[in-house]
Formats: sequence, structure tokens, C-alpha cells
Amino acid sequence: MAAPLRGISSMATRQLLAELVAAWQADTGGQAAIESVGGVDAAKRVQAGEAFDLVFLASDAIAKLEAAGCIVPGSRVDLVLSGTSVAVPAGAPLPDISSEEAVRAAVLAAPSVSYSTGPSGVALAQMFERWGIAEQVKGKIVTPPPGTPVGSLVAQGQVALGFQQLSELIHVSGITIVGTLPQAIAIDTIFSGAVRQGSERASEAHALLAYMAAPHTAEAKRRQGMQPA
Repeated sequence: MAAPLRGISSMATRQLLAELVAAWQADTGGQAAIESVGGVDAAKRVQAGEAFDLVFLASDAIAKLEAAGCIVPGSRVDLVLSGTSVAVPAGAPLPDISSEEAVRAAVLAAPSVSYSTGPSGVALAQMFERWGIAEQVKGKIVTPPPGTPVGSLVAQGQVALGFQQLSELIHVSGITIVGTLPQAIAIDTIFSGAVRQGSERASEAHALLAYMAAPHTAEAKRRQGMQPA
């Protein structure tokens, strides 16, 4: 029996990819093993030349890896759109996040704030700069260790206000998901899959990506807090 296809992904799509791979294996008999780590670490490992058949990251990260020659040109397949949500510890008062100004006020009022080191976190940091509060809140930002979900820090009481992809929050106990960011400041990330340059099983990798993008996977994507891309 051939070894499983080897993939790497960021944490945001971990649950979804596990579900889609299990379905693909049941339907086709194929085998795949996808390791989920922090997105920054995943990109570094791909750039360092580690042997993977598939890479699953935010679309802009995939584009950078393709430009660096790490991804088969044109192999990127957009899979899901993932929105950023707000969470507080279970039982804590729910802040108003109905408008941009309300979210800004909630950030200023919270004793501690956390966001991921991935694309949503980068966007939030830029938003705090635009709001003119970056220096004011710098001392209360809790940066999660690589691969550690923001939701787990919220659940443990280390963080009063957490921002992360909804897909990473919905399976965490001990938190309350307040809701997604309002449309005016929505931070949506497209997560994609692509074939690693140098993979000796590129045709199988392409087939798995096509399966993951097929219409029949839409329900699983919504169940995991995301929308089909």
C-alpha cells in the first residue's frame, strides 16, 4: 500500500480538513495525512524544503509560496471563506460588537485582548493602528504561542476578549462566541489548497483538491463555521 499523501495546514482549517479527508478516504480508498500547525510555521517549513504533497494556507500565503517556487504554478484551489469572530469567557458579560465604534470601545474596555498570528491577527493589528489605539492597547495584547488557539486562552481566563476565525472557536468549550465582526470591519480570509512543487504524487494531490472543492463538501464547510469559496 502506498504511503498517505502528506500535507500541512494552518490551524484554522484543521477540523474541516480532517472531515474532508475522512470522506475522501471512504469514497475513494485513498490515504492522506495532514499536519496542522501555526500558519507562519507551516509556511516556513514549506519554504525550508520539507517534503509535502499538499499545502493548505490562507490564499495570500499560498500566493507567496508559489512566487517563491514552492508551489506548482496554477495548482491553487480556493476552498473556504472564513470570517473572524469575537469570544469572551463563558459567563462573562457580552460586549456590544454591533458597529465599528462598538468594537473599538470593547477593545479599549477589555483588560486583555488576544488575536492570532495569522492573517486575521495581522488585519486586526492594522485596524488598531488605523483607529489610533495601537499604543494604548499594546500592553494588554496577549500573543498566543504558535499553534495555540486564541479560544483556549479565553477559556482559561487568560484573555478577556479574543478574536479568531469562527472555525477555530466553535469547538472550544468554556467560551461564549459573541458573534462575527460587523460588516464594516469584517475580516474574511480565503483558505486554499495547492500542490507542493516536487511532489511525486501530484496527480493524486490534484484529485484530492478537486474533491475538497466539489459542491458536495459545502455542508461540511458550513458545519465547521466557514463558507464554500
